[in-house]
Amino acid sequence: MLIFYARVSTQTQNLARQEEIAKEIKADKVYLEKASGKNTKRPVLKEMLEFIREGDTVVVESISRIARNTKDLLNIIELLQNKGVHFISKKENIDTTTPQGKLILTIFGALAEFEREQQLERTREGVEIAKQQGKYKGKPKMKIPRENEFIAVCKEWRQGKCTAKAVMDEFGLKRNTFYRRVKELNL
Repeated sequence: MLIFYARVSTQTQNLARQEEIAKEIKADKVYLEKASGKNTKRPVLKEMLEFIREGDTVVVESISRIARNTKDLLNIIELLQNKGVHFISKKENIDTTTPQGKLILTIFGALAEFEREQQLERTREGVEIAKQQGKYKGKPKMKIPRENEFIAVCKEWRQGKCTAKAVMDEFGLKRNTFYRRVKELNL
C-alpha cells in the first residue's frame, strides 16, 4: 500500500501543495495533519504508524514534514524498517527501497550519532574545566526541612512505628532521596 503523510505546522496553513503530490503518486491512503513537528506526539502520525504494515511504503513531501530533528526522524525510520515498511521523501530524493536511499539514511544516522557524541564530549570537557576552576561542585544536595525531626522520625520508622511512605510524604521526599539521606545519615 502506498501511504502519503502530509503535515503543516498551524491550523491556518494550507495542505493543498502536499495533497497534490499525494494525487500525483496515486496514494492509496493519505494522512493529513495540522500540528507542530517539534516532536512526534501527533495524533495523525501515531495513527499512520499504527496502521502501516509490512510491504507498505510511506511517502512524504520532505523529511521536515515527518520530523523536525534528526533523532525523531531516525526513530521513525527505525520503526518503519522494523515493520518492513519503505520510506520515500520526494524533496530530498530518499527512497529506502533502493540501496542509495538506505545509504543516505545510514549516513544521516551516523552523522546524528557523531554529533551527539561530540556534544557529550564537549559537556564533559566543560564540566572538568569548571571543576578545576572551582566553579562546578555538582548538583547540591537537597536540604531536608526539619532535619532533626527527620532523624527522629526515621528512628521511629526503623523501629516499625511508621512506614517509609509516611515519612516520605511528611517530608515531601521522593523514594530515592529518602533512602539516600537515610544512608548518608546512617539511620
